[in-house]
Amino acid sequence: MRLDDQRRSSNVEDQRGGGGFGLPVIGGGIGTVIILIVAALFGINPRQLMNQSNQPAQQQQPQAPGQPATTTDPQVDFVAAVLGDTEDVWHAYFREHLGRDYEEPHLVVFTQAVQSACGFAQSATGPFYCPNDNKVYIDLGFYRELKERFKAPGDFAQAYVIAHEVGHHVQNLLGTSEKVHQLEERSSERQANDLSVRLELQADCYAGVWANHAQKMRNILEPGDVEEALNAASAIGDDRLQMQSRGYVTPDSFTHGTSAQRVSWFKRGFEGGDLQNCETFR
Repeated sequence: MRLDDQRRSSNVEDQRGGGGFGLPVIGGGIGTVIILIVAALFGINPRQLMNQSNQPAQQQQPQAPGQPATTTDPQVDFVAAVLGDTEDVWHAYFREHLGRDYEEPHLVVFTQAVQSACGFAQSATGPFYCPNDNKVYIDLGFYRELKERFKAPGDFAQAYVIAHEVGHHVQNLLGTSEKVHQLEERSSERQANDLSVRLELQADCYAGVWANHAQKMRNILEPGDVEEALNAASAIGDDRLQMQSRGYVTPDSFTHGTSAQRVSWFKRGFEGGDLQNCETFR
């Protein structure tokens, strides 16, 4: 990725060394798959794990608006650059296509555990978005896991993770997340899982829309970048993760979609560059 000249976002909060301990509550991210695996191994309803904690967040004073993140940590600098690019893209897209302003999320980097407005979360949760405080949370150690465990290396694979979670923020701003949550409360577990899959695939598609416009605006992509994102999307499909963890898959328990679905919807967003191409609920 070409990010040397990219503006660094001022919305990155560094909470490494802090955080709490407890069961995670997921606002819709890759970590839900990990919770699903744990639940399957121990015969626990995953929704019970995901709803056991709902404690208020400890608010941290954000950096001054408009100021770049001040850090010498290359990983945090990378995160700030990618987040800044998503901000620029979605600001332009919202103005041009939706006739409204884009509200920027914050991104919190943490170590081991963190307390969000959705409850406590641990590193094993993976990156997630909390709609209650409009923040993306990520333990940067996940990128090592993405490379070593999921065999999905590369800077654009890492950027895809952030763009996917920011995609959940876009869904929250557009009211999609709340509608899905209301439907899930009235649905069976199987139906609720299907709704979760559609929400996650739409976030993958929105990540592709971001990549499309980022390339048009700044020519950020280098050879192999798109393949890195597709490899990451494939590596974290429900079917692949379930097969790796227990040797078989149960499609009714999917919450994020298969590897093929995740790749397909990212590609659809990238090739079309329009949210209208991301109607996973039809």
